[in-house]
Amino acid sequence: MAAFTVVDTITKAVSSEMNIGQVMLVRGLFAVLLVAAFAYQQAALRPLHTLMLRPVALRVLGEIGGTISFMVALVHLPLANTSAILQALPLAITLGAAVIFREPVGWRRWSAIVAGFIGVLIIVRPGLAGFSQYSLLALVSVAFCALRDLATRRIPAKIPSLFITLLTAVTVTTAGGVILVPLGGWTPPSTGALGLMALAAVLLLIGYQCIITALRTGDISAVAPFRYSALLWAMLLGYLVFGDAPDVMMVTGASIIVLSGLYAFYRERIRHRALAAESSGLPPDGL
Repeated sequence: MAAFTVVDTITKAVSSEMNIGQVMLVRGLFAVLLVAAFAYQQAALRPLHTLMLRPVALRVLGEIGGTISFMVALVHLPLANTSAILQALPLAITLGAAVIFREPVGWRRWSAIVAGFIGVLIIVRPGLAGFSQYSLLALVSVAFCALRDLATRRIPAKIPSLFITLLTAVTVTTAGGVILVPLGGWTPPSTGALGLMALAAVLLLIGYQCIITALRTGDISAVAPFRYSALLWAMLLGYLVFGDAPDVMMVTGASIIVLSGLYAFYRERIRHRALAAESSGLPPDGL
């Protein structure tokens, strides 16, 4: 989460020099070279037909859609606001797991999901002063990212995480090249911007590898709450780099989202403990 937030900060900083398509392309080229070299060194490369799976295709679709919609929102909104809306992602994942995978969700967690999206509405503030249509793009990004993360859980374990990371980098880079011309074409980047893009590529490699490994080896309900740490990084970096101070509406909405997500996580842990106790024939702890 720290790596991804620094990448977001770099992206917002260089957006004054180049459009988001060029950012995705330049950053992606660095990332593809790094990931490909690392995957080769770790013997993680596989034949391309290995990736001809529906979960992989859905992950790619979610990654591309989430990246483009989030970057457009990021350029036009304060860093902390964009990150705060994205914190609804764990709740969206819980919702998706219940609807798509038929995972049981009790009324308490449904209440937490509803409360979390009320927090999102407070940040977006539709119909009120301070509303920005770019906030809706941040919500679209949440939907795409939920699709991406849910699909990741269905990718067979035999496919190395590094290979999935490489595919992600290649497809997002290609998408950046496709949208480059409609968004204004190529602008010669400065040396400083290229250096920042190279740093962003390294951080993307770290972030992608960490999140894919976490989602594939850990329980989604256990991994998801750690996303909230990104909000703290976004508030700090937004203030230090761009001078953006969060307003009362943003802080209120973000607090509701985080508390709702943590409560949903707490209820999920209780459910898992109860199921474990039931299968063992022993009473759950604390009961």
